Amino acid sequence: MKLTGVGLYTFHEAARLTKVPVRDLRRWLDGYSHREKANGSPVRAAPLWEPELASEEIEAISFHDLLELRFVRAFRRHGVSLQTIRVASRKARELFELPFPFTSRRFQTDGRTIFTLAINETGETELLDLVKGQYAFQKVIEPSLYRGIEFDQDDIARRWYPSPRSKAIVLDPEIAFGKPIVTDCAVRTSILFDAFMAEGNKNLVARLYAIPVAAVEAAVAFEEALAA
Repeated sequence: MKLTGVGLYTFHEAARLTKVPVRDLRRWLDGYSHREKANGSPVRAAPLWEPELASEEIEAISFHDLLELRFVRAFRRHGVSLQTIRVASRKARELFELPFPFTSRRFQTDGRTIFTLAINETGETELLDLVKGQYAFQKVIEPSLYRGIEFDQDDIARRWYPSPRSKAIVLDPEIAFGKPIVTDCAVRTSILFDAFMAEGNKNLVARLYAIPVAAVEAAVAFEEALAA
């Protein structure tokens, strides 16, 4: 696979960007083993979906997988089981004919129907209250999940501005393998942050990289927020 335009994040990098522990990310994308409650027999649970880089011998996550994981985090926070999420992902891919359905804008309008179908299949009827009303479901699919995502004409995410109410920082899989960069000068935020930590002076870093001081300030603020 040609990795240009796909994005490339280690599990550690993905954990920092999504606020999901590495252990959970691996369970969601690699699958996991557990024992049946009835007889204690070992069972292997499949990944929630086939990761974009599954065919590559790379311990990494793609840009689109990264964005889908943000939605899984939201579902889990509201008590949705991995089994239901797995079924919902499959049904949404089939219905929308899109490889990354949670991120799709169609999920904002049709997601409630998708989860109703998934709940009916898994039998987890205790979750029905979550999807009975559009208002209740909108608490799960918060506008903030879509805010900052820029789509192409096929409704597939093309880049993501992760900072609320700001486009100073962007993740674009066409640039620097999708790592966070300062939008105006395309320098990785981690590089500018490391330079600032070494030099201790934002003005000096700006001169070293021939970029505005505001770009350094944005990079430092973003990296500090990731570490918080």
